[in-house]
Amino acid sequence: MILSTFLFAVANILHSVIQIYTWIIIISALFSWVRPDPYNPIVQLLYRLTEPAYALVRKILPKTVFGGLDLTPVILLLSLHFIDLFFVRLLLDFASSL
Repeated sequence: MILSTFLFAVANILHSVIQIYTWIIIISALFSWVRPDPYNPIVQLLYRLTEPAYALVRKILPKTVFGGLDLTPVILLLSLHFIDLFFVRLLLDFASSL
């Protein structure tokens, strides 16, 4: 009972973190289209939050730029969506079976 509740809580928190980070990636990608002031604190925060994940994707898949369009945010969004659908759901199913 306690383990099941704990796993439900972990799965829900993980789902929330994935959703928040998804929005951060979307906002960062939209900002990259308009070239905002790089000294703006919000732009710097978005850069610090997204660039490590972008660097990891670029390290695994070095060819992510096609025709001047960087597909790293799309790849990252698809990966996060897969993790949310597969692993979080798996964790929830495991918790409900306990």
